[in-house]
Amino acid sequence: MASVASRCSGLLLLPGQQHGFRRRSPAPFCLHPWKGSRRPGTLVCVAPPDSMEPKTDEQDVKADMGEEKVQTSSSTSQAAAENPPVPDKDLNRRVALLSTLAATGLFASQRLQLGGFSLKDLAANAVPYEEALANGKPTVVEFYADWCEVCRELAPDIYKVEQQYKDRINFVMLNVDNTKWEQELDEFGVEGIPHFAFLDKEGNEEGNVVGKLPKQYFVDNVVALASGDPTIPHSRAVGQYSSAEFRKVHQVADPRSHG
Repeated sequence: MASVASRCSGLLLLPGQQHGFRRRSPAPFCLHPWKGSRRPGTLVCVAPPDSMEPKTDEQDVKADMGEEKVQTSSSTSQAAAENPPVPDKDLNRRVALLSTLAATGLFASQRLQLGGFSLKDLAANAVPYEEALANGKPTVVEFYADWCEVCRELAPDIYKVEQQYKDRINFVMLNVDNTKWEQELDEFGVEGIPHFAFLDKEGNEEGNVVGKLPKQYFVDNVVALASGDPTIPHSRAVGQYSSAEFRKVHQVADPRSHG
């Protein structure tokens, strides 16, 4: 019995103190003693914790591979930090081109929303004032300025009406910043712009409208002129306007200019 006990490392449990062995208590491996007459104790060998099954070669290889992956990942991160990516010049050019196209498209869309016409378009198509007074047609004279917000806002509607009646009516544009028209400013009593004067075919003023008004006011007056009516329906209407006192007087580069 003593020789068996010497070969077992772990622990043995006896139902009492027999043969010089001490009883360990409590222990999960304990065997209950027999009742009645005593019987010799039974020895149980338990493997010690350090006697675990050794790792196989495959497990060692997997562990080594895991360490290699960690080292590789660390090396990659360090290399990326030391060598930042070089900017792609082609990509930058594409982004710049797309930005330019987007800005151009925005400008075009805003122009279309305003009807696609400006004061410059109206001035380019306008009939010279002296010619309008001599050709025997009724005339609409607009006093305006490039800095006039209301003038710019009304330009698309005025252009549309002009295109419809330009064969029967003269449309004249006189820039209040042009010192050439000082006499006309006084003659027509221009204090606010846009100022629209409606003249019959002899050049006599039938009435005027000033500032921002419903489009129909302008249309009704033009129709009355084109029809040869002795009067116009809206002869003294005033809406929101810009004061002519704020005009920026400048020297005329071309005295023959009608704008």
